[in-house]
Amino acid sequence: MHPQILYEDNHIIIVNKRPSEIVQGDKSGDEPLSERVKQYIKEKYNKPGDVFLGVVHRLDRPVSGIVIFARTSKALTRLNEMLREKQIKKTYWAVTANLPREESEHLIDYLVRDSVKNKSFITKENKKGAKRAELIYTHIKGSDKYHLLEVELLTGRHHQIRVQLAHMGCPVRGDVKYGAQRTNKDASIHLHARKIEFIHPVKKEPIQLEANPPDDPLWNYFSE
Repeated sequence: MHPQILYEDNHIIIVNKRPSEIVQGDKSGDEPLSERVKQYIKEKYNKPGDVFLGVVHRLDRPVSGIVIFARTSKALTRLNEMLREKQIKKTYWAVTANLPREESEHLIDYLVRDSVKNKSFITKENKKGAKRAELIYTHIKGSDKYHLLEVELLTGRHHQIRVQLAHMGCPVRGDVKYGAQRTNKDASIHLHARKIEFIHPVKKEPIQLEANPPDDPLWNYFSE
């Protein structure tokens, strides 16, 4: 199956990742999205030999949504710099079973990562290895059981949205690692990279994209 392409030119390619996919190869040995995108480019443009594809950022395996890849080393270098300078605006959708304490709130926490457990924890600012994590959430819509939050990510920490929402009592649906009551049948979690906004690293034109969430009854309800 071809990846769902949201945007492509000679410099970058932007894809809507499915929840089961890994962005880059890992110890699971499963075919990563990066390889599928390479194959897509190779076939579409009839390219001989290896295809260059730079991974700009990642999404956790159970998370869906927008992923940017670079098709040239120049674009990769510039996009990496833009990430460091917080010049790429990312907005997520998260579904939680609990109503948040405020309609909208700016969360600031300090996270420390446990690589062995592949998990992050909220800690005190002065703890060794702690990193500042910031996001802004807004309650968008509710159903009888669930709530849709829009999250603007201000820093890019390991599992950041998952940890911070769980810490305030609103774990993401399906995310048992961070306190959800049960898993989703397909091992996904209801966290989706919905929007991205940035200036094209080469053309210097504004790029604004939205990605539809996966096709399931809950996402479909909140997408109406």
